Amino acid sequence: MGENEEKSPDGVRYYRLSEIEEQNTFKSTWIIINNKVYDVTKFLEEHPGGEEVLREQAGGDASESFEDVGHSSDAREMAGTMVIGELHPDDRDKIATQEETHVTTLKDEPSWWSNWLIPVLVASIVTLLYRIYTAESE
Repeated sequence: MGENEEKSPDGVRYYRLSEIEEQNTFKSTWIIINNKVYDVTKFLEEHPGGEEVLREQAGGDASESFEDVGHSSDAREMAGTMVIGELHPDDRDKIATQEETHVTTLKDEPSWWSNWLIPVLVASIVTLLYRIYTAESE
């Protein structure tokens, strides 16, 4: 085990963020997806999206990118074979997790009324102005 690596009582290997960040070379490429650590080194050349996509995420959190692409269940199953451990619990607050991103996104979305009310008001004003303009022209 590495100097920063720990093993939990239930057998899960934990890696510190600093150790994962160092694994961003062609010889060793690790990424984090939803707090799990993946060694994708041997998969770089086989990745359907190209190795550049994985290399951009190397040594860091790829959760959002992985979820945004909409990987198939087969891809998720294949990814499961590359798990080597988990991000140490003390380092999890140092990265934005997918769950936090969803909560933030939901809070930032405008409510339903602004999605409908504003366009209806704008359309009404345009219609009113059009009628006023055409009535003056007659």
